[in-house]
Amino acid sequence: MSEYGSSIARHRRLPPLAALRAFEAAARHESFRKAADELAVTPTAISHQIRLLEAVLGLALFVRQTRRVALTDAGLRLYPTLRDGFDAFARTIADLRPPTGRSAVTLSATTLFTARVLLPALGAFQALYPGYDLRLHASDEVVDLGTGVADIAVRYGAGPFAGLVAEPLLADRFGIVCSPRLGLSAPADLHHTPLLHTEWKRRAGAPDWRQWARLAGMDDLRVAEGPRFTDDGHALQVAIAGHGAAIASLVLARAEIDAGLLVHPFGPVIDGATYHVVATPEALAGAEIQAVRDWLKAIAVAA
Repeated sequence: MSEYGSSIARHRRLPPLAALRAFEAAARHESFRKAADELAVTPTAISHQIRLLEAVLGLALFVRQTRRVALTDAGLRLYPTLRDGFDAFARTIADLRPPTGRSAVTLSATTLFTARVLLPALGAFQALYPGYDLRLHASDEVVDLGTGVADIAVRYGAGPFAGLVAEPLLADRFGIVCSPRLGLSAPADLHHTPLLHTEWKRRAGAPDWRQWARLAGMDDLRVAEGPRFTDDGHALQVAIAGHGAAIASLVLARAEIDAGLLVHPFGPVIDGATYHVVATPEALAGAEIQAVRDWLKAIAVAA
């Protein structure tokens, strides 16, 4: 008897698919919020679906904690089955789709790296690899490359990047940037210049005015004063407008410095971490992923 006529198939009783998807994403991320971002719904919707699933099963699947959620014993039993099942669905559906004649690659990177480094070089990629469609996924959240959201990513930091092949692209450096209209020529000029601050979202211990002043031997610099921004791109825009000086990545501000919109008037320069290109070993076997990696390495040389 075929599986379609089996007693198991005839009497299959499953919870709603939306609830199972919500559970799998939340279990993988250990976060309702990140699951909501992946599935393009609200965290409240994720919570509702999981409570529905728990009601259907009559079991608690998560222990709710202050900043994260943890799986119960029942959740730990259910998660790998659903994860492997959804992975199998994705592989089979991908195999069923007819070839389009073009290969699409999704590259994930932080918002500022995408805007400042990748977008200006996108035309070069299209000229070099006209048979590939490159899609840019800009996010300051780390993307799990095992979910299919992206095929390859640029990551900042020393690693380790578990389960991924990583190659260094370029080392970051931080220093003062400002509009040339301010006419800064020596560190003493900063006593009369607004200091722009970025409250870094991504990098613990990222360079700031306090660290720069210590290296410059300027203990009297009033490093706690000045406007604050939660987005480093906004701080750069305010610096370009001539409203102060910022500590910024000299790599990510390169285009504005080359265009004369910003200057790096003096040191010291603070060494940052390294950008890496990362992908799974399986993904790197594909010619399209290798093409994106090679393009990224060429960008790094130019930077």
